[in-house]
Amino acid sequence: MIANFFKFLFGTANQRKLRKLQPIADKINSYESEFKDLEDELLKAKTNVFKNRIKMGESLESILPEAFALVREAAHRKLGERHYDVQLIGGIVLSQGTISEMKTGEGKTLTATLPLYLNALTGNEAHLITVNDYLASRDAEWMKPIYNSLGITVGALQNSMYDKERKEIYNSDIIYGTNSEFG
Repeated sequence: MIANFFKFLFGTANQRKLRKLQPIADKINSYESEFKDLEDELLKAKTNVFKNRIKMGESLESILPEAFALVREAAHRKLGERHYDVQLIGGIVLSQGTISEMKTGEGKTLTATLPLYLNALTGNEAHLITVNDYLASRDAEWMKPIYNSLGITVGALQNSMYDKERKEIYNSDIIYGTNSEFG
């Protein structure tokens, strides 16, 4: 009974965590009008601006709100899809190195574009591990217009690939594949 009272008063651990992340989502949302007015080439140029800021010592965490807002705008322009706040929060959680659980249909594929883009800015490959070759190929192709519009390359490893093809894919900024392909 007392435990239920405290849950009612303070919320569950999950609710408290979500409340802490909402201001970051609000910051991402604050860039929407600025990025909406940018020409496609200026939107793409932001990627190099972010990369330079990282080279100068700025953290991914500080760039996250702008980078996520940029991906959101690119997704809207190229796919007609806009990340909802729950997807922004899912992306933040993934960027923090923790697990985000989302149900079927809640937009995991779109959510993943956020931390993948952010981590690709470092110059290191960003990997997305999925359960089968079909999903790796489908999701990489589906999200490719977002990444390419921002100057980021993407590829999908497939079990049937020869070594030469694999090497080409490993030159991509973002790589989709299964755990056995990365292993």
